[in-house]
Amino acid sequence: MKDPIPFVDAHVHLWKLDGSIGYSWLRPPFSDDGPNGSVEAIAVDYELDDYLADAKRWNVVGMVHVEAGADASQALDETDWVQTIADRRGLPNGVVAFAALDHPNIERSLEAHAGHAAVRGVRQIVNWHANPQRTYSATDVTLNPTWERGFSLLGQRGLSFDLQCYPKQMPNIAAIAQRHPEVPIIVNHAGMPVIDDPNGLDEWRRGMALLAALPQVSVKLSGFGFIDRGWAVQSVHHFVRELIDLFGPDRLMAASDFPTDKLFADFDKCLEALHALTADLSKDERSAIFARNAMRTYRLNISGPNA
Repeated sequence: MKDPIPFVDAHVHLWKLDGSIGYSWLRPPFSDDGPNGSVEAIAVDYELDDYLADAKRWNVVGMVHVEAGADASQALDETDWVQTIADRRGLPNGVVAFAALDHPNIERSLEAHAGHAAVRGVRQIVNWHANPQRTYSATDVTLNPTWERGFSLLGQRGLSFDLQCYPKQMPNIAAIAQRHPEVPIIVNHAGMPVIDDPNGLDEWRRGMALLAALPQVSVKLSGFGFIDRGWAVQSVHHFVRELIDLFGPDRLMAASDFPTDKLFADFDKCLEALHALTADLSKDERSAIFARNAMRTYRLNISGPNA
């Protein structure tokens, strides 16, 4: 029996590894020394029907596809492919495309992505860490004025920005966001605290407080495996409760981050945890976290059950 609460999954990835679109990070050789550990277990096709099979227990009424790490030269091909699925199947309802905000041709890239009916925003993973096993990039691109210029272009096109960064980067990003309040920012994966850094928890608290002070910022409750690969409800409880206190139920979104989070837990464990961690909230507050906030933030037109 499906869970009765409507669920708009705010963070889903789809991919097809037939070579038509390159995903270098999903090709061998695989290694355990990267930020996610080995991704070999998810280096298989993951299409809409695979997602729906994983989510069969839950009342999924909508979903947002977030760029899945296609090779940068094929980012637009990925957007084309996902838009084709949306046109044919009605899902995903929204798309977050990849765009490198510091690229010389960023205007052209944004224009091309924004020409797709389902595109609502962009993401560029900007996680930088001094530890080479933690970092996703060679430098912190957000410190480059060229990156901020690219960020400023999002508001002109009505696009949001999905922010995946580490807490140490948040003070600078918060300052950029304050200068461009017209750009909605959606923080991915609970802000990705680095709990084994000496001041990791304090940095996360300070950074998230700075972002919470900006009304255009919201947060996805997802990606617990990035915090603790062996996570349990007890180990992530205080992160979720602090985010509820900081942002309130109207600026939080439940998300599966599937199939990436499949590296750490199955779909039911992820959703059961989100329900358990929000069980003491009112029905209206939970409905906001599980559906309405994603619908509002990503401007989704979803018919069917009242979300």
